[in-house]
Amino acid sequence: MSENVGQNRLLSLDVFRGMTIAGMVLVNNPGTWSAIYPPLQHAEWHGTTPTDLVFPFFLFIVGISITLALGKRVEAGGINREIYLKIFRRSLIIFALGLFLAIFPFYNFTKGEWFDFSTLRIMGVLQRIAVCYLIASLIFVRTSWKQQAIIAGSLLLVYWALMTLINVPGCDATSFNDKACNLAAYFDRLILTENHIYKTAKVFDPEGLLSTVPAIATTLAGVLCGHWLRREKNDNEKVRAMFFFGVTAMAFGWIWSFWFPLNKPLWTSSYVLYTAGLALCFLGFCYWLIDIKGYRKWAKPFLIFGVNALALFVFSGLLSKLMGIIKVGAGEDGKSISLQGWIFSSIFLPFAAPINASLMFAVSYILLWLFLMWLLYRKRIYIKV
Repeated sequence: MSENVGQNRLLSLDVFRGMTIAGMVLVNNPGTWSAIYPPLQHAEWHGTTPTDLVFPFFLFIVGISITLALGKRVEAGGINREIYLKIFRRSLIIFALGLFLAIFPFYNFTKGEWFDFSTLRIMGVLQRIAVCYLIASLIFVRTSWKQQAIIAGSLLLVYWALMTLINVPGCDATSFNDKACNLAAYFDRLILTENHIYKTAKVFDPEGLLSTVPAIATTLAGVLCGHWLRREKNDNEKVRAMFFFGVTAMAFGWIWSFWFPLNKPLWTSSYVLYTAGLALCFLGFCYWLIDIKGYRKWAKPFLIFGVNALALFVFSGLLSKLMGIIKVGAGEDGKSISLQGWIFSSIFLPFAAPINASLMFAVSYILLWLFLMWLLYRKRIYIKV
């Protein structure tokens, strides 16, 4: 549906959301997966790259949005059946959109077969966002900020204890260095089964079930930040607090990583603290630069992305899949080549080394979507669910 964006929105939050979703689309659409600069790839296992910051930043933003959208109603005691239905409806739609992207294009034109639902990946990026939004929203409307902080901390401690103390059946020892012999991976294989997890990972799902528990804590960290932003405080005081708590969370996350490594696929508790701290600092900088100092012109492209973030993610994903299945001829080996492969090899590859051509393709893809999202923005069309 379409709706007008109110004038009292937090501009820096929209810009932060826009930068995050732009980063997500950028890293998901290289010209070729065989030539990518390391910062635009996920860490192979332990550790973080800039790419590993994108998803937790987005969940953090989801948490802030929950507080800003529902805060006044909670304070006024206006949480009723209609609000609960809206929360469940929104969660269901986002989850369904994730499944839709997993199933699309429904028919394999190369093999001449319809999609095999026995191999459907149940979890995914949008599915995790839906679950985190649902649970964090329900916690928000039923608890105080102190209780929310306790719940977030408890989730991290419980997850750490489960991952550390419980041995995985069939493994000599549980190890965070082993992609298969950890409880989160075992849980995915047990509940989702190997037919319904991420096929590239094979033995675990990077958006799996148990690892969604600490992801909820990431969302609650955003909820807590939203409480602070809503307070009647001096703007500079808000910024100082965001940097203080951001640096503190990063420090605690880094220290914890010596026992519970930073790891995005496992969404470890140390990773939650570290990335939430970075998100706080990043938002604090955007808040200071945009909302306090008024430097806004540079941020217009990200604002355009930010007010239609979900639409950008879904539509760019659909177009990417379409370019992958549409065949336009044969390559040098005589095999059919996709539209995406033809564009990359014919337009970008002749002008640069593969790794630079791959980046040029990704940047061009972002610029294409900036134009398309600008068409919506200039008509004041904001697609929400």
